[in-house]
Amino acid sequence: MGLFDRLKARLTRTRDALSEGLAKVFKGGRPIDAALLAELEAVLYQADLGPVASEVMAEINRLHALGSIKGEDEVRAVLREVLLNFVAPPDVHSGEIEFTHKPTVLLIVGVNGSGKTTSIAKLAHRFQSQGKSVLLGACDTFRAAAAEQLEIWANRNGAPIVRAKEGADPASVAFDAVESACVLGMDVAIIDTAGRLHTQKNLMEQLGKVQRVIAKRLPGAPHEVWLVIDGVNGQNAIQQAKQFTAHVPITGLVVTKLDGTARGGAVCTIVRELKLPVRYIGTGEQLELLEAFEPTAFVDAIVGQAVPR
Repeated sequence: MGLFDRLKARLTRTRDALSEGLAKVFKGGRPIDAALLAELEAVLYQADLGPVASEVMAEINRLHALGSIKGEDEVRAVLREVLLNFVAPPDVHSGEIEFTHKPTVLLIVGVNGSGKTTSIAKLAHRFQSQGKSVLLGACDTFRAAAAEQLEIWANRNGAPIVRAKEGADPASVAFDAVESACVLGMDVAIIDTAGRLHTQKNLMEQLGKVQRVIAKRLPGAPHEVWLVIDGVNGQNAIQQAKQFTAHVPITGLVVTKLDGTARGGAVCTIVRELKLPVRYIGTGEQLELLEAFEPTAFVDAIVGQAVPR
């Protein structure tokens, strides 16, 4: 099964909200008029396209006034083109990471409940399947049993883990993890951090300390700082992301739980607003259900095709 088919199968709720919504608007071969355009705009907002919806509608209205757009196929083509422009701008390179350092150090951040720890396990599994050796650093020393949870995932993946007692200094654990990765000759070190609300200023500032300590042990590291975003939060994730970028230099996004939400369209707005690449998307609970983000396949999966009449 190719990437498009996998995404189509997993992103059913977003596809239903958008693609099936379009089919209902045009049911019976309705001509494009003011009433249809109003219904079409509602469908776009229900798919959580947010500000992108207004830009899509502006282009559709412009082309309709010129007589260049007459039915569902043309509307889908316009929608596809506009969404691709948002999720794949020329200066943003999404998708699979290239490992240019040894070890490549990844610092993973996010709010509570975003799926951060599970995403780390999936990343470790993915990189190992590519022949990379992976070490995990359990720097979430605040949440009860956080290190234990990550250790379970590490054992499942057969990956070494560096951890400390609950309440230990996260920056110290991060230093030890990078030190171990260097000594052991690991290809990748993935550093977990405590989930934190974007409003918790002291914890947000702590991320900066973790980053500085990592750089002290290995100049240039962390090589990537990825923010894990819960896809269910849709547009609300944008404000969270902006707060994180104010404290650490976020270089990419991992969007989780897209299989369980109709709000996957928010990915388009997130990329547009933050100018950050989506590296991976989570489409299920199993370790294998983490996909490198491919803009064309993603847009095609949620926009769909017109239903033959």
